[in-house]
This record gives sequence, C-alpha cells and structure tokens, in this order.
Amino acid sequence: MKEHIYLLGLDIGSSSVKAALVDADTGEAVRTAQAPEKEMAINSPKPGWAEQDPESWWKYAVESINKLIPDSADKGRVKAIGISYQMHGLVIYDKNKNILRPSIIWCDSRAAETGDKAFKELGYDRCMESLLNSPGNFTASKLAWVRANEPGLFEKADKFSLPGDYIAYRLTGDLCTTVSGLSEGIFWNFRKHEVSSELLRYYGLDKSLLPEIAPTFGQQGTISSGASAETGLPAGIPVSYRAGDQPNNALSLNVFNPGELAATAGTSGVVYGILDQLNPDTQSRVNLFAHVNHSKEQARLGVLLCINGTGILYNWLRNQFFGGQTDYSKMNSLASGIEAGSGGLNIYPFGNGVERVLNNRHFGGRFTNIDFNRHSRAHIIRAAQEGIVYALNYGFEAMKELGVKTTTVRAGAANMFQSKLFASLFSTLTGTEVELYNTDGAIGAARGAGIGAGYFKNPDEAFANLKTVDRISPDNKSAGIYKELYNNWKQELQRFKSIE
Repeated sequence: MKEHIYLLGLDIGSSSVKAALVDADTGEAVRTAQAPEKEMAINSPKPGWAEQDPESWWKYAVESINKLIPDSADKGRVKAIGISYQMHGLVIYDKNKNILRPSIIWCDSRAAETGDKAFKELGYDRCMESLLNSPGNFTASKLAWVRANEPGLFEKADKFSLPGDYIAYRLTGDLCTTVSGLSEGIFWNFRKHEVSSELLRYYGLDKSLLPEIAPTFGQQGTISSGASAETGLPAGIPVSYRAGDQPNNALSLNVFNPGELAATAGTSGVVYGILDQLNPDTQSRVNLFAHVNHSKEQARLGVLLCINGTGILYNWLRNQFFGGQTDYSKMNSLASGIEAGSGGLNIYPFGNGVERVLNNRHFGGRFTNIDFNRHSRAHIIRAAQEGIVYALNYGFEAMKELGVKTTTVRAGAANMFQSKLFASLFSTLTGTEVELYNTDGAIGAARGAGIGAGYFKNPDEAFANLKTVDRISPDNKSAGIYKELYNNWKQELQRFKSIE
C-alpha cells in the first residue's frame, strides 16, 4: 500500500494559530487543529495600540502542530511546509536574533500620523507611481515610528521582519521575506521591481535592516535541528511557501487572475480582487499589493479592501450581551427574526483602529437612531450584520472604480459567512453570486507548499479537489430595499465624515 505524503500548512493569526494537513497526492485536507482554544490576547498599552509577543505565536504553532500530528510516523511523512500570517505586523531583532520588543500588529494605529506625513512630504504622485499606496499605517511606518519614539531600542536593531517571516525563522533558522511581504509593508517599488530606496531614505532606515528576499513559492529554508526537537518534525523538511493572510486566503480559494474575487469575514472583513495593471486608487481607499503570483514580467496585483471591525464587532456583541457564552448560531438566528433595516437602527463597524477605506482615519464604531422603547439586542445584532455588509460594499464600490469586475465571489464557509443572513445580504447588495468552499488559510498554505515544493505542477492541479459547499444568489425581491437602506446608511456616513 502506498505511503501517504503530507503537506503542512500553518496560519498565524492574531486570535489563534491554525494548522492543516493535506494529502500531497490528492490535494485533499486530512485534518486541522488550532491553538489556543480561546482567542490570543491583544495587548493595548495605549489607545489605538495593539501588540502581541511573537514568542506566543511560536508557542501555539508548536502546540497546533503536535495536536494536528500526534503520531511521529505521520510527522515523518510531512514533506513541505507553507505559512500564512497576519499582515502588516512588525518584529524587530538584535544582532543575535533576539526579539527587542512586542510585535506591533496589523490593527495598531500608532503609525498612522507617521505615514500620513510621509505621504504629504514624499508627494502623492511619487508614492502612487512607485509604491501604489500611501505609506499609511503599514510596516515601514511602524518601523519609522520605533526609530523616532524608541531610539535606544532602535539602535540595537539589526533586522526586522513580518510575523510570518518570524515563524519561518523559528522553523529554519533562516531569516528571509518575500516580494509580496515587502509590498504589504510598503517597501516595494513596483515600477523598478526593487526595494524602495526613496522610502528608506525618507524614513532614515538602512537597507541592511531588511531580510534577504526568498521566492513566494520555492525553497525558503529547511527545518532546523532545534525546531525538530520542539515540533517532532524531521530536520530538513523545506518551507516552500509563504504569504500574508489575505493573499493566502485568495490562493486558498484558487484566486490568481483578473476577474476572480475572494472574500473573508473574520476579525476583519476583506474583499480581495486581482488586477493585471499598476493602477492605484487615486483616493487611497483600498490597497494594492503584490499577489502570490506577481512578477516583473506578469503583473498580478491584489486589490485589498479591509474593514477592520467585522468579526471583532460580532464578538464584542457576544461578550457584552451574552457574557461570551452563547453560540454565534444563536445570534444569527436572533438577527434573522428581525425585519430588514433593523427598525431604523444603523451600525458603523469602524471601532478597531484606523480604516483605510475612510482615508486612514480613526472613525470609531457608531450606533445611530437607537430607540430605547423598540430596539432589542436582536435588532442590534441584525444591524451589526447589515452594517458590516454596507461597509464592505462601500469599499467594493471603490474596487469597481479601479476595474475590478466579477459576478462571483469565493469565500470560505467560516466566520460571518456561516450566517445565511449575512451571506445573502452580501450577495444581494454586491450583486454577486457567493460561492462557499470548505477551506481555510491553513489548508491553503499547505497546498501552496505543495506548489512550491513541486508536488503540484500548477495551481489547477493543487486545487482540483476544491469543492463548493454552498452557493448564494442575490435575492432580487429584496435588492431594491437593501439598496435604499444602504444609500441611507452611506448618506449618514458622509454627514459624519463632513463634520469630523
């Protein structure tokens, strides 16, 4: 009987670390695991700050691997590893590769002013022409913030990396990054296809701080003896794929080319489409990054719309109204019992840091038109689902202006998309058919590892067994109602923006 060959995927999130095992012969998921069972803490020493200890990511990565593959014989059958990770985070190392401070993670807003100043002083045209983005609140600006505000610590800095680079370093002992990763940090000059020396100069950052560049698909190092002792995985297994969580989510849904669109609605909500031209958003509401298959010869840009306050809003409501003890399915059921429009109640899900779609402003979450005599917690839950969909559609309109066109959106059957109401609202308002798949970031990372290690000849082979579990079509009967409700929500948003 033929021995199974496995591919291992790790998804390093801000709430948990997930691991998945995929059969290299069939591309099918074998099993998944995650750690910890409860969400990881995000520390906020000051308003707008968000930090995590990178060591905790490694701890839970090891735990998830051992939960996923308790048998040493199965660990010996793992032949390649892929990594997905929370984007835009900053990890800083000294010359001995010790971590100098907690990671400043994706939803930390402290560097927004730094990035805005850089955008003005470098110039709009220069940033958009080469970086395709404002420096914003991304990794480069976070590193510049550390240089300006923690100079004693910065003097000790020898290298920095993204969160996924750190996990790959702990696995292999090799610190490297990718073009896709550098682009998400706003370090990449797309016109010259090289690190932006102009941005580094402006921020006073030496190029030596950057890790070496490795291919997104291909050899990025092999499991070290030290990592082998902690994980039980044999030394020498290659790490052969790495990408940020949203490019990887697109990969996990077989989204590689123009006309294909992926969505997710976890802690944050994202719509991610593909462009084949360097065409930035003139209003800087959405971001363009190098997709996993981007190259100098063939542009493949991921257009990323992100609403920070999506699943985190739903989780906040769960904690406040149910003491964190009820299932999300019960909340979804309560929401479904309320009529469209939530009795006039509107929610703006912008309470998790600065929002790019609102021009990098810290807008704050808002509840409007609450009637203490009429509105129940069910109304609030319904209004939250509607508000999240409205916010996503608000950004989706900006993506359409850039030329992102599609009639179908692919998403994993997880998080907010587990709500039939949410999926139907999203489909109806965006005018797209939503296809739900039984996949996730860890499974996608495992398949990506298979591509990078040569077990799959191409993405079509890697995703041959990707199966649709549900399709949701627009509800044409209610489309007019939701368009009117959305327009009212948007008009109220514009009033708020004008008086800020």
